[in-house]
Amino acid sequence: MSLLPFYAGWRRYNELLTNAIGAMSDADLALAAPVLDTSGTGHWPIWAIAAHTAGTRVYWLCGFLGEPGLETVGFIKPGTWEGWEDDLTRPRTAEELEGALTASWAIVESSLRRWTPEMLDEAFPTPAGQHLTRGSLILRCITHDAYHAGEIALIQGMHGRPQLDLWPPGAHPVEVGGQAAR
Repeated sequence: MSLLPFYAGWRRYNELLTNAIGAMSDADLALAAPVLDTSGTGHWPIWAIAAHTAGTRVYWLCGFLGEPGLETVGFIKPGTWEGWEDDLTRPRTAEELEGALTASWAIVESSLRRWTPEMLDEAFPTPAGQHLTRGSLILRCITHDAYHAGEIALIQGMHGRPQLDLWPPGAHPVEVGGQAAR
């Protein structure tokens, strides 16, 4: 049995995130949280957060677990794992980011389609000597996606823009007894 049906909600989150990023203007994608301390280090703009979200999926699935698909993405440098967010001098467009989120989701979906519940507890060693399971890495990726979606929504709100919403009315329909339920 594939894991894909168990993570169908994650697919919906990705669709909502991808559509929201794809609809943003260059000015919206350039928004960032204000620097509130004296370090002056700043915060990533929305475009870099979206690129990082896509790149992190690819890192954990392809780089750490060895899943196929790295060759299908153009936003990660193999070997160095540098992503678009590592070069803040070259902002990315909504179209590029939409493509990155779509391509990284294809890798996620392909993995979930092949994996079975019995594979969730398989452990993989980290360079630091820890072990992470497939199940823990799925949760890591889901929570990472949600964390950065929240960060994007906060930035949008700080700047008076409509906020990314992963739970808009009607976006997650449920069937009860063969009927759509509210």
